[in-house]
Amino acid sequence: MTREDSAQATVQGTVDRELHDRLQYQVAIFARRVEQVRMGGVGDQRNSMDRAAFLLLNRLDWTGAVGVKALAQAMGIDSSTVTRQVAPLVDCGLVERVPNPDDGRAVLLELSPRGRERLEEVRVSRQLLMRQLLAEWPEPDQEQFCELLTRFNLAMQGFKH
Repeated sequence: MTREDSAQATVQGTVDRELHDRLQYQVAIFARRVEQVRMGGVGDQRNSMDRAAFLLLNRLDWTGAVGVKALAQAMGIDSSTVTRQVAPLVDCGLVERVPNPDDGRAVLLELSPRGRERLEEVRVSRQLLMRQLLAEWPEPDQEQFCELLTRFNLAMQGFKH
């Protein structure tokens, strides 16, 4: 390595360290702000559904009736966690256990009509919150932020430590 290459690598390392230091700080601030705002919508629906319930109901809305194991795999969590999180949703009528047409001994989880209605109420409230938070952002910036945040979430999902 030449002296010039070494100097360039040192400069690049400094830039990377500074950039990644700023990034980790902003992610930490973001995590705190998410907890403060709780991304729970506005109005009557503010914080009316916890994150786990929201994610499970959304997944069931997207997939339709599905088994616990497949739901857990799709969400990237353990089956026992899904079972524990789904139980109160079944108890309050937001999720139903339905017979598996392919295996009469097994059951599938399905969003109930009440669950679909409740999910829509919460979605509308959370969409309003997003509109308020991003009101001053041009639409291309909002699109780019969504794309970058999606990429970041996928990178975290695939991270193996």
